[in-house]
Amino acid sequence: MKRFLFIASISLYLAVAAGAPRADYYQDMNGKRTAALKSAAKKCVQKHTTLNYSDLPNYWQYSDVYPEFYEGMKRWWDMYSDAIYLIRAGQTGKQSFSANKMQREHSVPKSWWKKDGSVEYTPAYSDMWNLYPSDGAANQAKLNYPLGPVATARYNNGVTKVGTTKTGYGGGAAYVFEPGDEYKGDFARAFFYMATVYDDINWVVNYMFQPNDYPTLRDWAVDMLLDWTRQDPVSQKEIDRNNAVEIYQGNRNPFIDFPELAEYIWGSRTTETFYLSDQPEVDPTPPVSGDPELTQPVNGEALDFGTIAVGETVKRSLQISGSNLSQALSVRIVTSGESKGLFKTDITSIPAATINTHGGYLLSIDYTPTAVGEHEGKVTLYDGGLDASIAVSLRGEAQARPVMGVVRALPPVDVTPTGYTACWEEAPGIADYYILTRVRIVDGEEEVDTYETGELSYTITDRAVDAGESYYVQYARLGLVSEPSNEVYISPGSGVEEIEGAWPVRILLLDGGVMVRTEGGATPLTIYDYAGRVIMRYEAVTDGMVILLPPGVYVVTAEGMRTKKIML
Repeated sequence: MKRFLFIASISLYLAVAAGAPRADYYQDMNGKRTAALKSAAKKCVQKHTTLNYSDLPNYWQYSDVYPEFYEGMKRWWDMYSDAIYLIRAGQTGKQSFSANKMQREHSVPKSWWKKDGSVEYTPAYSDMWNLYPSDGAANQAKLNYPLGPVATARYNNGVTKVGTTKTGYGGGAAYVFEPGDEYKGDFARAFFYMATVYDDINWVVNYMFQPNDYPTLRDWAVDMLLDWTRQDPVSQKEIDRNNAVEIYQGNRNPFIDFPELAEYIWGSRTTETFYLSDQPEVDPTPPVSGDPELTQPVNGEALDFGTIAVGETVKRSLQISGSNLSQALSVRIVTSGESKGLFKTDITSIPAATINTHGGYLLSIDYTPTAVGEHEGKVTLYDGGLDASIAVSLRGEAQARPVMGVVRALPPVDVTPTGYTACWEEAPGIADYYILTRVRIVDGEEEVDTYETGELSYTITDRAVDAGESYYVQYARLGLVSEPSNEVYISPGSGVEEIEGAWPVRILLLDGGVMVRTEGGATPLTIYDYAGRVIMRYEAVTDGMVILLPPGVYVVTAEGMRTKKIML
């Protein structure tokens, strides 16, 4: 049984004011030009905390929301659509993400850097400078296409356009993704960051990137991205996000702090030397003036950790904002009795400068229950020049670890050339939510996507009719995740090849092939390549039969067996 981890580590430059980089942060860039300047920028910002990909919405709820409330609630700032997605009272970022069916979107597609079959081997996989909250339909339409101007759109929601590329763009791709004009500079500065920090990554798709230290970006991409930054200069949204990302991930985007930096590295100022003293301040830290105060949290409010299984850990975050603190803010967690030691934080003080800036501080608190029951504690904030302390109640409940069963995946319904609805049976026990895992081949590479939902179905809208794909289902309960269900394989066209029975047929891997083990009599068996083409079909196989296959990825299906994906 797999554990579902809600744990993410947060590390901060505690001595840094979150409103601007510390004085020596970019010192290595001073006096450099072009390639040397790019290398120095990488050295300055490369070191950061690698966050948990699954937990990103819990950070985005502070870095990627509109500053003003919508009907009294936080609203996600989605650069892929103008849909209204809200964080409702009592929801964590992840819970809101699931309820709104939003997705975590890589601006630079993760399939572009695959190595040994993995996209998760590099910090780029969860780097906040490459990931943003996204509308699900826009994300699925965007796929792994490069940025570029669209000639003829096949998808357009008013913010995101996807379609054929204009002449001279796309780097050889047939289709491109064009963001709205108000976000073109945002995406360009994200791509400049990726080309700087991850110039040594294993680029396997070269629409926009090339594997070298400099320039790393292809010429057409450089020209287009520079044009986009000129047309859409750094906005207050980007400045605020720059400060917030530094709090949670520990690094900044130099192309936001220095709007002309890209020109010095790739553009119109490559003949000039970059000096820090020549660069205007984008976001100066305001001076301290007035009485110290905390605007968040409010004295007497509560932080609810929900219900989890004994022995699991759930992390919650407490936003701390204020102004004019004259000294460090002290942090203390108090617990007693059966709750003693169950609520913890690694932080004992927060620098005043971090609180005084508009980004504030996100205090991470863990709840790890060791016995069934309801538990309570208190976090107290004091010092900082405040006249009185602020107390926030901590609450959590632990239940016995559930016995997790296995969900049964069902054949999809409403199968069309462009989509289908994946279905499954209700979990054998209580399910907090379901996790659909989809496996497909995109541009010859395996793509694995996961979707969370509270329903017994999920609609896919970006199916490729000429390729096969599969899905399986799990369910989550009290922080745990069940074992995967049977896998349903959808062959090219509208064929559904797997409706699983009692599994009397099994496939065992051998060196150079497979062995068939069957408890019954002879049965038909089919082997597909991963593009969905039939490469072998047997009207009958028997127990112990050996089938030799060349190296590759295959899907094997037979009457009365679980569809099996094999790699040789």
